[in-house]
Amino acid sequence: MKVILVPGFWLGAWSWDRITPALEARGHDVTALTLPGLESVDADRSGIGLADHVEAIVAAIDEADEPVVLVGHSGGGAAVHGAVDRRPDRVARAVYVDSGPLPDGAAINAGLPDEDGEIPLPPWDVFREEGSRDLDDFTEAQLADFRARAIPIPIGVARDPQVLSNEARFDVPITLISTTFTRDEIDQYVAAGVAYFSELPKIKDVTIIELPTSHWPQFTRPEQLAEVLRDAI
Repeated sequence: MKVILVPGFWLGAWSWDRITPALEARGHDVTALTLPGLESVDADRSGIGLADHVEAIVAAIDEADEPVVLVGHSGGGAAVHGAVDRRPDRVARAVYVDSGPLPDGAAINAGLPDEDGEIPLPPWDVFREEGSRDLDDFTEAQLADFRARAIPIPIGVARDPQVLSNEARFDVPITLISTTFTRDEIDQYVAAGVAYFSELPKIKDVTIIELPTSHWPQFTRPEQLAEVLRDAI
């Protein structure tokens, strides 16, 4: 199976380095993407928006000789859902890692503070708010490495509205790997109309798997995440 791994905010293809070999060992053809504007600290991020990230994923889908499995982490899940909307007949399954299928008109995170037209990785205290599980299981060394390698994201990627138009996206099976919220919490979010989960009732085939750890399981629980992904694929 062709598998396309899409990183979340501040990350590149390197963030999947501990996942890719485990999938390839099962015989899968794996491509980890670095999305536009995330190539390096010095990359030109001006004018890049969510549509550009969706287009990069669509281009990877179009290069494949068979239907693909898309795996999107965090904010990358929104771009994955946009690509599913564009190519529903070419996606065998979409997997959202601590993410969800962002609906039409919603932004990934319009509240993140920007600096000079881009959004750097915020201080860790932002992720340590009361009740947050975002940094569970991280070591200080892992946090330091993450920060050293983090790349600012283009402001438009966080703030642009999602654009969807093809209801065939609801026919594509999805797996939601939940690391910082429980199945009961997801049910509550669906009932409350929280954007990231508002499309779930419309999707015909939804599998939810709980993997309690940080918001970045590819760093804190890579072996377990790889196993769950292998099963999903």
